[in-house]
Amino acid sequence: MADSVIVDTRRSAHAALRPVPVASVVLTDHFWAPRLERNRTSTIPGQLAHCEATGRIQNFQRAAGKLDVPFEGLFAFNDSDVYKWLEAAAWSLASHPDPELDAKVDAVIAEVAAAQQPDGYLNTYFMFERESERFTNLRDMHEIYCAGHLFQAAVAHFRATGKRSLLEVACKLADCLARVNPGACGHPEAELALVELFRATGEGRYLTLAKHMIAVRGQKPALCGGGAYWQDHVLYTELTEVTGHAVRMLYLASGAADVVLEDGDPALLAALQAQWESFTTRRMHVTGGAGARWEGEAFGKDYELTSERAYTETCAAIASVMWSWRLFLLTADAKYIDLLEWTLYNAVLPGLSLSGTEYFYQNPLADRGGHRRKEWFGCACCPPNLARTLAQLPGYFAAERDGDIYLTLYADATLEVGDTTITVETSYPERGQVHVIAHGSARRLFLRIPEWAGGPSWHIVPLEDREATVTLDFPLTPRRLYANPRVLACRGQVAVARGPLLYCAEEADHAGVDLWDATLPAQAPLTEAPRPELLGGIVALQATGTVLEGAGPLYASAPHGPGQERTLTLIPYYAWANRTPGTMTVWLKEDN
Repeated sequence: MADSVIVDTRRSAHAALRPVPVASVVLTDHFWAPRLERNRTSTIPGQLAHCEATGRIQNFQRAAGKLDVPFEGLFAFNDSDVYKWLEAAAWSLASHPDPELDAKVDAVIAEVAAAQQPDGYLNTYFMFERESERFTNLRDMHEIYCAGHLFQAAVAHFRATGKRSLLEVACKLADCLARVNPGACGHPEAELALVELFRATGEGRYLTLAKHMIAVRGQKPALCGGGAYWQDHVLYTELTEVTGHAVRMLYLASGAADVVLEDGDPALLAALQAQWESFTTRRMHVTGGAGARWEGEAFGKDYELTSERAYTETCAAIASVMWSWRLFLLTADAKYIDLLEWTLYNAVLPGLSLSGTEYFYQNPLADRGGHRRKEWFGCACCPPNLARTLAQLPGYFAAERDGDIYLTLYADATLEVGDTTITVETSYPERGQVHVIAHGSARRLFLRIPEWAGGPSWHIVPLEDREATVTLDFPLTPRRLYANPRVLACRGQVAVARGPLLYCAEEADHAGVDLWDATLPAQAPLTEAPRPELLGGIVALQATGTVLEGAGPLYASAPHGPGQERTLTLIPYYAWANRTPGTMTVWLKEDN
C-alpha cells in the first residue's frame, strides 16, 4: 500500500527526508530478494509454529478465559515475540500480498484482541493471580516494552493492509498507559513505538507519553532501576555515551531520535550526537555490532572490544539499524546509511542461517566451533526481530525531499517514487557496478557513494527532460582494517573487508588448521576467488599466510614462529557457521 512506510516522517516538522513505502520497492536481485522470499515462505511460517508450540499464542487464549491453564514460558515478556511476528507478517504482506498469511495474521489478532481487558490493559503474564502485580516492577517485568511491540505491530498492520483491527487494540492499551502513567520501563522500546502510533493516528497524547518516558529517566528516586544498565542513572539529556544493556540503549536512542524528528528538542539532539560519537569511535565492534559483554548483554568501557567474548546480540544490531535510519531521516547525512548498510550485512545478517530457519542470539568474532545457530530460544527476541527487519528491508532503499530522491542501498530493484520510476541494475555486493535508469518528474537523484569507496557522500544526477541514466563503479579491492591501538585485544591483528562485506577465516576451508595460530603477512596480496557454488554464492578471498605447528610452550624465552606457509581462505562473515563446526576468526595476526 502507498502508506506502508516504516518510519513516517512525512508530517514531521524537523525531518530532512521522507520515507519511501515498503510496497514501492521491488527487489529482484540475487542477494536480498531470495532472502526476503525465504523470510516469507519459511522463516515467518516457521516462527508462527514456534509461537504456537511454545504456548505463546495459548497465553492469549488463557488471558481471554478460553483455557484454564498456567502461563506458558520462562519469561514474562513472551507476548512481545508474538507482536514482532505480527509485525514481520504485516511488512511481508505489504511487499507480497498473500491471502493465506493474511488469514493467519487475522486469526492471531483475534486472539490478541480477545485477551484485552475492558480498561485496555493487555499483558498475558499479569492475569488472574498476578493482576495485583501490574505496574509494580517496571524495572524487570517488561510490561511497557511488550506494549511497545504491540504498537509497532499495529501500525505496521494498518499501513500494510489498511485494517484497523490491531490498531484499535493498540490505541486502547496506549490510552490505558496514558491514564495510569506508570513511568518508564526498564527495557525501553515503547518510546519509539508511541511516536509511530502518534504518526499513524494523530493522537498527540501518545507523543506526549513518549516524551515523558524519556524525560523521567535519571530522576531521584529512580523510576526504572536507577543504574547505567537501564539508562536511568542520569537525565537522558546528560547521557553522553552508549552504556548499559545494548539493546535497551539503542532502542531508547531510536525513540529519542523520533521525538527530535517531531519537536526538534536541541538538548535531546545534542545527547544523540554525543552517543553516536561514543558508539562509533569507542564502543562498536568492527562488524557494526553493539555490546561487548556477555554479562548484562552490555556495552563495555571505551575500547573494550574483545573477539571471542563479544556479545554483539542480533537484536542490538537491529536496534542500531533503526537508530541509523531515524538519524538519516533527520539529517540526510550519508554517514548514517554507511553504518546502516555495514551493520545490515555484517551484524544483522549473520544472525540468520542461509536456510532462514536457525538463529544466532550472540555473534562473536572468534569461536572454537561450539557456537551454533538454534531453531528457537526460551528468550526468543532475536528470531522475530530478524523476520520483521527483513520484511521491512525494501523501505530502507530510498527516501525523498522536495522532488529529490535519495538512493541509499543498492540491489537490482524497481522503485516507484511518486510518478518517478527508477530501475537499478547491479550485482552488488559481489560487484561494484551500479546502473541506474530514472524516468519521471523528480528533480535530482542522490546516489550514495559508500564511505569505503571514497569520494563525496552523494553523486547527484539531474533528471533532464524527465529522464536520467548513470553508472557508478565502486572499487571492490580487498582492504585491510586495523583497530585503534587502544583496543588491546586487536593489537597486531588485521581484519579484511571487500566492499560492504567483512570477511573471516573458517576451519571448514582449512582442514586440520587452528586458525587462531594463523598469520596474514602485511605484504601478502589478497586475491579474489569467486565461488558461486559455495554458501549461496560468494566471492572468497585468498592469501598466502603462515600457521604455527603445534601450540608450543605456554611461555618461552623467544618468540614463537614463524610457522609453515599456508593458503588462507576468507569468506564473508555473514556466512559463517553454515557448514561443519570449527574454529572461526575475524581478526588475524599480522606480521611484517
